[in-house]
Amino acid sequence: MSAAESGTEWAVLQRVILPTESAVDTLPLYVDASSASGIRLRENDELARAPKLPEDKLAMFSSGGPGVHFDDVVSRRSMNVRAGEQVSFGTYFNAFPASYWRRWTDVRSVRLEVTTSGEGTVTVSKSNARGSLQRVDSAHVQGTATTVFDLTLVPFGDGGWYWFDLAAGHDGLVLESAQWSTAEAPRERGQVTLEITTMNKPDFCLNNARILAANPEALENVKEILIVDQGTQKVRDEEGFAEVSAALGGKLRVIDQGNLGGSGGFARGMYESVQNGSDYALLLDDDVVVEPESILRMLAFADRCKNPTIVGGHMFDLHNRSVLHTFGEVVDPFRIVPATPHADMEMRHDFSIANLRQTSWLHRRVDVDYNGWWMCMIPTAVIREIGLSLPLFIKWDDAEYGLRAREAGFATVSLPGAAVWHVSWLDKDDMVGWQSYFHERNRLITTLIHSPYPKGGRVLRESVQADVKHLVSMQYFTEHGRLEALKDIFKGPEQLHATLATKLPQINALRAQYADAQLKENVDDFPAPKIGRGPMGGVAVGMPHKKDLVSWGLKTVARQLVKAPDPSAAERPQGVLAHRDSRWFRLAHFDSVVVTNAEGTGMSWYRRDPKLLRSMLAESARLHLRLVREWDELGERYRSAVAEITSMDAWKKTFEQHSPDGK
Repeated sequence: MSAAESGTEWAVLQRVILPTESAVDTLPLYVDASSASGIRLRENDELARAPKLPEDKLAMFSSGGPGVHFDDVVSRRSMNVRAGEQVSFGTYFNAFPASYWRRWTDVRSVRLEVTTSGEGTVTVSKSNARGSLQRVDSAHVQGTATTVFDLTLVPFGDGGWYWFDLAAGHDGLVLESAQWSTAEAPRERGQVTLEITTMNKPDFCLNNARILAANPEALENVKEILIVDQGTQKVRDEEGFAEVSAALGGKLRVIDQGNLGGSGGFARGMYESVQNGSDYALLLDDDVVVEPESILRMLAFADRCKNPTIVGGHMFDLHNRSVLHTFGEVVDPFRIVPATPHADMEMRHDFSIANLRQTSWLHRRVDVDYNGWWMCMIPTAVIREIGLSLPLFIKWDDAEYGLRAREAGFATVSLPGAAVWHVSWLDKDDMVGWQSYFHERNRLITTLIHSPYPKGGRVLRESVQADVKHLVSMQYFTEHGRLEALKDIFKGPEQLHATLATKLPQINALRAQYADAQLKENVDDFPAPKIGRGPMGGVAVGMPHKKDLVSWGLKTVARQLVKAPDPSAAERPQGVLAHRDSRWFRLAHFDSVVVTNAEGTGMSWYRRDPKLLRSMLAESARLHLRLVREWDELGERYRSAVAEITSMDAWKKTFEQHSPDGK
């Protein structure tokens, strides 16, 4: 019986989708033909220690499995299943995340409609939180048919998914379309402002605008597409901008403002969403490629949540597009660092090696503290109650906002099946260089506001340890930034708006003072290292055992404080280290060494300076002791200031000060 014949109005929650021609490498995220199930690939599992899969087997998985070829994809909603083959839609984008709908919404049943042509079988399966797979129902189909399955969500309290498989008869089977629907009415049909914050990435912005323009159904409830342009390479000047803007039918608006960082750009998106009467602000990073169907799924979910809820999408690696960054994140309250919610979760899971049905931990519902602002939809009801982003420029703004929302009673959900592809952090090291200032300052601010532990738990101890690691690694520019962060903590929350646009130029102005901040393109731009065994005797040094760390650290710092550098090290480096080898416990043995940066675009010459080490180490000790003494008072200052510095009025003044037209 069709939805129309039932007399009930069914609303689509999720449609089966397939990748576009430009996304061949994402096929395993949409369809899976592997017969394997229940496999877990983890470093401590027997299977992970077994011999690697042969190349032909790996190729099978990367193409979607046996019997799945990209030329079987007919359109975004339709595909051929070859004669005698079976394919599964138990995949990241096409399985239905039943446990999330069960937990956060009032929806208690869904309807699956599968339209096919040809002969074969449609089989519906489900899983539980342990990853056990169970057959639910099946139907034989012939000719052109729409098969309907009514399914309950009641058993999905802790986890589990629904999905369906297709098995083709002798003449093949075609999936024409499929969708998951509900008769539950939404709390409201919300309107969205989709906002992209950008800094000199006009090509990425315009590419996403093109994707959105090519998928008008995803924009049905999008009131406005807003690009907050904080760069010098303007989106308006990018070739093709006028055509894309016209294709978006007047929904695109560009706001130029000074560089206020990610928090300033996203705060502007929140502000404009409230001002224009939207129900949600959907925040997107600029260097992403969006799966446009995500917008419809996030909106359908958010509209049916029991209470206003922040709904985020996942992040896949833009350069390795079947790899998921993380399935969900929480903040470790004792350390104030991002963490995974469960011990069995793994970072950077590759769906081309083990798909949804073969990975048991993916079936457990993951409850999170926050979602990265690479793709995150925030109800304006939440913004009106708890304010906009803290003025942090970059780093910790998204995590702090999630914690603040949680304390006010608003949950965050990282919704499976909604995602972007984003440039991975695997090939970056933002703990070194100018970003170290923001990492240190903003982590401490987040700790002062939210830590439930006296003196911030382990945060101050780890801050001291990080200072020592950077100093014995000869990363003096990085350490200068960290010391500036500690000093600025004492200036209080009142100065955060005032320094939002000025702090980065101030930090970058320090580069000229430090050799480790001077980047050159090639190793030949430096003197060649002297031939010899090097300071470590030609032996690769590993990380000290945990029980030896304190004694190792004391000896290493003492040696660097007292022992003068080898005079020849000032003229020629003692070695060259690739970035992956430049760990602090190796760098500490050198008097000078050339080190490649994380991006592989250049190298710097690190040189040991005992005088600088002594002064910075003393300054770090002094500032941390002061932090310990004044911690409670500072915590009260920052907590009491949050409402004011995140208010619409405070941000409005900042926007006006840093907008070309003063608006």
